[in-house]
Amino acid sequence: MKVKLLKFTQEPEKICAMAARLCYSNAGIDKIVEEFTTRKIKKLLAKVISSGHHSVLEHVSFTFGIEGVSRALLTQLTRHRIASFSVQSQRYVKFKNGIDFVVPQTINKNVNLLKKYNNFLKNSEKLYKEFLDFGISAEDARYVLPNACVTKIVITMNARELRHFFSLRSCNRSQWEIRDMTCRMLKIVKKKAPLLFSDAGPSCTRKACHETFPCAKPWKKNSVE
Repeated sequence: MKVKLLKFTQEPEKICAMAARLCYSNAGIDKIVEEFTTRKIKKLLAKVISSGHHSVLEHVSFTFGIEGVSRALLTQLTRHRIASFSVQSQRYVKFKNGIDFVVPQTINKNVNLLKKYNNFLKNSEKLYKEFLDFGISAEDARYVLPNACVTKIVITMNARELRHFFSLRSCNRSQWEIRDMTCRMLKIVKKKAPLLFSDAGPSCTRKACHETFPCAKPWKKNSVE
């Protein structure tokens, strides 16, 4: 899996702090910009985030390039409505030179099951290529490809939605693959905007767990530090 930050709003913390200050000030925008110091930005954002005034976080966004994740992950990811996704198309892209697959650790550590898993994937890939050679369109040949197929995704989310995304998908009860991706994303944005994401993570890191069936395990913060 590869997770890379492609682009993000410059000075994201300052932008969010300015937006928050504007809501409660009769000063002009230029004046607000002049008065901001690092100390003021830090103090204001701490107040904004703790009070739940998160709408100002929507003014900044982060765009990620993701590679080597499965179509199973994609299905979960697109349930998050306030985000933009661009995905490598199985309808137009013909994988004649080979297809990569994601292998879960639970299967990878069992020799017998791994052999069966690989045989199934090889047969699926073989049939897919036979269809293409026979003249079947890629959009129809792809029907034999499993969820294990890797894909590439470009994701853009604003800071508010990212915090919500992290609260759900970095949780110990989240599916392992999307949790891995989420923790990598969180680690990246914490370095770029620590004031916006210092407390980001599952709900149990800020208050009580929201899961119906809690995991009863402490969340490992060092996984994203």
